[in-house]
Amino acid sequence: MKISQITFTRFIASIAIVISHFNKDLFLYKIGAVSNLFLRANVGVSYFFILSGFIMIVAYSGKSRIDYWEFYKNRFARIYPLYVIGLLLYFMTRYNVFDLYELILYLLGVQSWIPGKAMILNFPGWSISVEFFFYLLFPFLYNHFYSKKNKYIWIFTIGIWLVTQVFSNWYEASWMYEGPHTKSHEFLYYFPFWHLNEFLIGNLAGIYFMKNYNPKNYDLPLILVFGLILISLIFVPLFYHNGLMALLFVPAIILISSNSGSITKLFSLKPLEYLGEISYAIYITHIPVLYILREFLKWKEYSPGIDTVFGIYIIILLISSALFYQLIEKPMRNLLRKIRFSKK
Repeated sequence: MKISQITFTRFIASIAIVISHFNKDLFLYKIGAVSNLFLRANVGVSYFFILSGFIMIVAYSGKSRIDYWEFYKNRFARIYPLYVIGLLLYFMTRYNVFDLYELILYLLGVQSWIPGKAMILNFPGWSISVEFFFYLLFPFLYNHFYSKKNKYIWIFTIGIWLVTQVFSNWYEASWMYEGPHTKSHEFLYYFPFWHLNEFLIGNLAGIYFMKNYNPKNYDLPLILVFGLILISLIFVPLFYHNGLMALLFVPAIILISSNSGSITKLFSLKPLEYLGEISYAIYITHIPVLYILREFLKWKEYSPGIDTVFGIYIIILLISSALFYQLIEKPMRNLLRKIRFSKK
């Protein structure tokens, strides 16, 4: 099953993250309470994790078993080549900020398991450690729980989600949390285990969707859920980063995937679907592209206003991401997927 309308939502989340990492003097941060939306837009990564779990189930639904090595190869082909491109671009302006040990951590994609190392190189790449963790577990979960319709995974997932929410809020308020740019912050925000609940919830949402798929016009419920997401992020000061927004993201994903109304027709337009396709390139390269642009403007001794820089940046980011998608992500994915593991 291909759910083309869900693809564009990845672009929305990625652009929100791009804005959240840009200069806080941007005009969007001067619009009263709306600025809170972008200050908390890093919750878009939670959306990626939940959607990843959802798509995994939709993609493999109907299979009795997943071959471990074929699955690992395909997922590696999907995300690793462009991840390395992001690192190479980052080195163009930050080539002297790391040592060999840190480079090995990043090449292995395990940096987020070690607080203090998650944000040294191309910091959006912290999420790769989390995705690798998910991918490592998924074939086991599918073969032993999902394909066998084992109900215990539902109890386990709810338990993990509750434990994560209680711990995250307690830890943030405790004396152990020292604030942004500390090891305690990286442990709370980027440690892969605290995001496991998001992937598992996405898996269960996928199971529910596949079992109850019934396309209808859900435009009004979707608008309501979108409104609740915006209101929550703008006005409600809670800790959203480790899965709390699943309460709204899951209904949004299921409704979008089941919708047959105007929103689906809009989101399914080929240009918008394509923006969703290049969203991974946008996400994984947006920091090095920004750094390169800043160095170029400095070299040219051109100092436009922040808002002008942002406009230039978005145009360049979209063009470069499309090129990365067409020339690197798709060809490398297709090439690596042709590799076959011999079976004795």
